[in-house]
Amino acid sequence: MFKKLLAQVGIGAAKVDTRLYFDSLAPGEMVEGEVYITGGDVSQKIDDIYIYVVTEYLREEEDTSVTEECILMQYRLSERFNLQAKEEIVIPFSFPLPEETPLTLTSQPVYLRTGLDIPIAVDPKDTDYIEVHPHPLMQAVFEALENLGFQLHEVDCQYNTHFGGRYPFVQEFEFRPMGKYQGSLDELEIIFSLYSEDLEVFLEIDKRARGFGGFLEEAFDLDERYVQFQVTLDDLNLPTGELEAMIEEIIESQIN
Repeated sequence: MFKKLLAQVGIGAAKVDTRLYFDSLAPGEMVEGEVYITGGDVSQKIDDIYIYVVTEYLREEEDTSVTEECILMQYRLSERFNLQAKEEIVIPFSFPLPEETPLTLTSQPVYLRTGLDIPIAVDPKDTDYIEVHPHPLMQAVFEALENLGFQLHEVDCQYNTHFGGRYPFVQEFEFRPMGKYQGSLDELEIIFSLYSEDLEVFLEIDKRARGFGGFLEEAFDLDERYVQFQVTLDDLNLPTGELEAMIEEIIESQIN
């Protein structure tokens, strides 16, 4: 009985450990690995085993930026079962990383939280941070901007229910001109909406509004400097420089 009481408060209870095959992924790629569950000193009933994909975003609240957590998805691994004392169970898993998952540039956190749902007990949890690198379509846009003389300056996730789709935030990428556009425009900002075979790019040039959320406010108001264009998988096969030329034409049309 004493061991059961200790297990209810997390002492000598079951443990969970998630081990990923790969911890560097692009949005839409498969998250694969195994969950290792080890029984404690007594048998315990496991109601549920879940994996959350989690990130964070900033929200403005009374002139202060507040960090809020967002669960991008929940994946259920198992039905209810009894875990015996000292028993070891390994459960493989595989699921696609949501296409809206933000990139982990400049310390943007994305992590998996694995947990066991145990009645009348402290639920054991395991947290595993992952690296989210650009999808090939995003990388093509980044490389085109770099070739045009733009340098990535800042990346953050900000609260916005209009552009956020399923989630209450968007990830914003701010570029500063270092080449021929230096002096003729202040900055360039983009947000992405990724789908399976194409990428919607929302671009703002030389924003006028300053402060938290200025880009999103202007974009939602359809500001004249706000432009939208699409990049598809076919564009990855274009001759070198064509995507760059298309983006340059858009920029030129907005600053002239």
